[in-house]
Amino acid sequence: MKHLIIYAHPNPESLNGQFKSTLATFLQQNGNNVVIRDLYALQFDPVFSLEDMAGQRKGQVSHEIEIEQQYIAWADCLTFIHPIWWTGLPAILKGYIDRVFSYGFAYRYDQGVQKGLLTGKQAVIINTHGKSHGEYRAIGMDVALSLTSDKGIYTYCGFEIKKHFFFDQADRTTAEIIEQWKQQIIDAY
Repeated sequence: MKHLIIYAHPNPESLNGQFKSTLATFLQQNGNNVVIRDLYALQFDPVFSLEDMAGQRKGQVSHEIEIEQQYIAWADCLTFIHPIWWTGLPAILKGYIDRVFSYGFAYRYDQGVQKGLLTGKQAVIINTHGKSHGEYRAIGMDVALSLTSDKGIYTYCGFEIKKHFFFDQADRTTAEIIEQWKQQIIDAY
């Protein structure tokens, strides 16, 4: 199977970095093809410019964006690994989606009806956050996070959501819990 890991954390030694390394190693050891796109290491420009907007309207994207779209088109399963910051995606990942998940590539409208164009692909989302599940549940943030990313981005573009992990209190966890989380990730594949 062809796996694309899209990783958005500036620290390769972070918990998110550990998840990326663990998953990539597991997938490769089991005969899968794996490509990692580390957005910070790539210094991906997240700014959706006027030039990007004009190009998308004409069905044109920059070479940088075309490369990312080729990776997405190649992959059977995309895994997005990132923390939740300010109740959302890190800016670099949000910009990646703004620029790469362009009209005519990731979605389009047929007679006013939205159609996802990335059907037949699976998505796994691996998130870490500092709040507890209980805190997020109490304010409805658990539902909001799933709605805005799962439905608002991934299924909108046609992905089948295979699994969405929310690892809570990630900034104050234990080594034992981290190992359990890594096993949960591996078990999803």
